[in-house]
Amino acid sequence: MADAHFFNDEPFLDHEEGLDLLGHGQYAQHVLSLLDRVRAQTETGVLALIGSWGSGKSSVLGKVTRRLRETENSEGWLIAELNPWLYSDLESLTQALFSEIREALPKDERWSEARQKIGGFGRAISPLGKATAVFGLDSEGLIQEVSNRVSGDTSASAAKRKAEEALRKAGRPVLVVMDDLDRLTPEELLVVFKLVRLVGHLPGVYYLISFDERTLLDVLQRSELVGNSEPRAREFLEKIVQVRLDLPAFRERDADLLVDRSLAAVLASHSLTLTPGEQQRLSEAYYRHLQARLRTPRAIKRFFGQADATLGQLTGNVDIVDFLLVTFLRTSEPRAYQLLWQHRAELTGTSVDLPSRRDERPEQRIDRWRTRLQDAGVAEQHLDGVIGLMGMLFAPLRQALGYGANTQAIALRRGIGSIDYFDRYMVFGIPDDDLPEHTFDTALQQLADATPGTEADELLLRLRDDTQRITRRIQYKRAAGAPLPVAALLKAAARQYGQLTSTPQGVFGLFTADRAMDFLAKDLLTDLAEPDRPAILQVMAETPDGAVLAARTLQRVAARADSDGPDHTPAAAAPDWISEARSPISHEIARHLTPAAGQPIHELTELEITLIWAWRHTGPEDARSWIHQRLDEQWTPLDLLAALLPPDRAPFPLIDNDTLQSLDALIGLEGLYSRLGPLLDTPAADVGSSQDEHRARILQALREHRARNTGQVT
Repeated sequence: MADAHFFNDEPFLDHEEGLDLLGHGQYAQHVLSLLDRVRAQTETGVLALIGSWGSGKSSVLGKVTRRLRETENSEGWLIAELNPWLYSDLESLTQALFSEIREALPKDERWSEARQKIGGFGRAISPLGKATAVFGLDSEGLIQEVSNRVSGDTSASAAKRKAEEALRKAGRPVLVVMDDLDRLTPEELLVVFKLVRLVGHLPGVYYLISFDERTLLDVLQRSELVGNSEPRAREFLEKIVQVRLDLPAFRERDADLLVDRSLAAVLASHSLTLTPGEQQRLSEAYYRHLQARLRTPRAIKRFFGQADATLGQLTGNVDIVDFLLVTFLRTSEPRAYQLLWQHRAELTGTSVDLPSRRDERPEQRIDRWRTRLQDAGVAEQHLDGVIGLMGMLFAPLRQALGYGANTQAIALRRGIGSIDYFDRYMVFGIPDDDLPEHTFDTALQQLADATPGTEADELLLRLRDDTQRITRRIQYKRAAGAPLPVAALLKAAARQYGQLTSTPQGVFGLFTADRAMDFLAKDLLTDLAEPDRPAILQVMAETPDGAVLAARTLQRVAARADSDGPDHTPAAAAPDWISEARSPISHEIARHLTPAAGQPIHELTELEITLIWAWRHTGPEDARSWIHQRLDEQWTPLDLLAALLPPDRAPFPLIDNDTLQSLDALIGLEGLYSRLGPLLDTPAADVGSSQDEHRARILQALREHRARNTGQVT
């Protein structure tokens, strides 16, 4: 297994295992000794190696035949291997049996007579098989006829006696090995057994067969000879088999050792190692949920073979423990695995709960998943294990199971429970709309070094078109303590800010691309040393969109600096760097608004309106002076308010307290009321156009606010 030979269903042989990991080599030696004892006591016999599917029967058979061939001498065993699956009728199978025995005999002159007699016996009886083309009820009568003719004075009987004499004279035993008899149909199985017991009952010819007893008994009970009776099936089997060889139990220790070696082989083939945290998580998953399912060498080999086959380009792009657990689900419970994709949003916590589920108790969520898994074919005894395994992958289920769930930790490890990495586990690679970790890291390094590169270009393109996911991934890097090119990212964010095309996400689409960029810029700015912050903000403000982002970023950082501490004591005065940063941003905003100064209000662009709003964060006095100058020259206050306050704020009020505070900072409410005096003093009247209605709503909202402050009745 050092070479991770997972991609086959071949047995584990000595040269693959190295040490006798499963004890199969020791048991194979026991079989060899027993063969010699049986040979000493009888001329022919049938030995059966019995064990469950995947328990290692083929490995033991392989070791037995391998060692017999390696120790072959003039007195040793000759090996004939016969696969009944390859033959469709009795005639073909009979010919194959004697052909294999004949081919097992040495090719030198001493054996020529034995080879000839065995071949003659096969030819003598094979025409009888022409009565049937396939296995069926005719086969039983055919075999009985073979038996009758062999026991009588016929050419077939004579051929059999000659073959027996030749085999006795040769003096070497032949071992016919037949594996996996439990996979035959009932009719095929009866033919094989009767062929072994009657036709192939020759001196010096022994049979070593293998099967899963439970399965084989079930097959026999479906035959007309045995009927639906397990005792009759056992009696029939006992007549065929003289010596039982029950495969030693696959102990828990054996499974653990094989799992350890298989895991090591997978990790080594992909140049991976497990961190202590990953080791702990995998150990928890194994002993709680996987160990009971990985109970045969085949199950272990199949599981790790699937992991090795699909890890590929995911190496370094997913959490290896999550990948192994998902691979187990895909391998052992494929229909449950399909449920992951169907309920992707629920499992990653990105769905909007239906009204009927908003008050759902944890046990109700678990019961719903139990029903889903039962419908997907998960056996009752495996339900708790599968749910527990899913709880290790997905925060909503982990919470429902009563454990704490850290969604950020899932994202930091690139787990399947994060919406940003879920698809990687389902497509066995990096989707086209995703960036591999290596590309992402290379792009960040190129930005840090100020060196152009395709990776950096790709990252900036994704920052524009997939803003929410890229900003989250940058935040994951921050949370993990990875060094980031903070200044370069802030400059890039400012350049991209007005060109973001990513669609809104979250509940009601409230998490927009610009909000994602706002949050990232605020966090990145705090990562800079305070003396470096004003300069980078000024660079960001060199473009109109960048000035908006710079102003908003400064405001968010300043608001946090001005807020009360956790003990509700007043925070210290704002640091000097904040005052230092405001002036150049305000200057840049004024520069960007120069064209707007001579334009009518209705020609203001959306960006210019946004700049006016942003100005209040950096230079409210300058903004107020600029606006009042425009109002003195050509603008009207009501038209200005109609431009600043969009009519489609529903379900939010047109003017709430926050909006009033912003208007006060930007224009000054008292000055605004003074300019609007006659309009505010006039009672609301019916309006005609929607444009007039919007202005009327603004006036009414201001009337109500002024009345609340002065105690007047509107």
